[in-house]
Amino acid sequence: MGRRLSKRGVKPDLLVSSPALRALTTAEFIADEIGYFRKDIIVDERLYASTPGDLLAIICAIGDQVDRVMLFGHNPAFTDLAHRLSSEVIDMPTCSVAEFVFDTNVWADVGKFSPAKVKLSTPKK
Repeated sequence: MGRRLSKRGVKPDLLVSSPALRALTTAEFIADEIGYFRKDIIVDERLYASTPGDLLAIICAIGDQVDRVMLFGHNPAFTDLAHRLSSEVIDMPTCSVAEFVFDTNVWADVGKFSPAKVKLSTPKK
């Protein structure tokens, strides 16, 4: 998935990961592929045993100087949040990437209206 993101020119400003080994290892592999420094990955305990509401609160609290964020965590919360943001996302297998583009510059607005663009990439597609 990291190679695919790199080929598409995906350049997040911030990577945030659950402290769980599997999530953090995935974040590190993706970081390597897209040219993001591993040392700059933020580990956030709140991503470990979260609910969709918890995840949305984390997203809404991101500073507005950040344009693009990647979160690494766990199902079912990630799939549930993705579906809550867009009914286009029904299932997110392991290592899926759900991308949402919102017509806002304010993270606190995420979840208040539908995204302008949704893309789901899965390892087998």
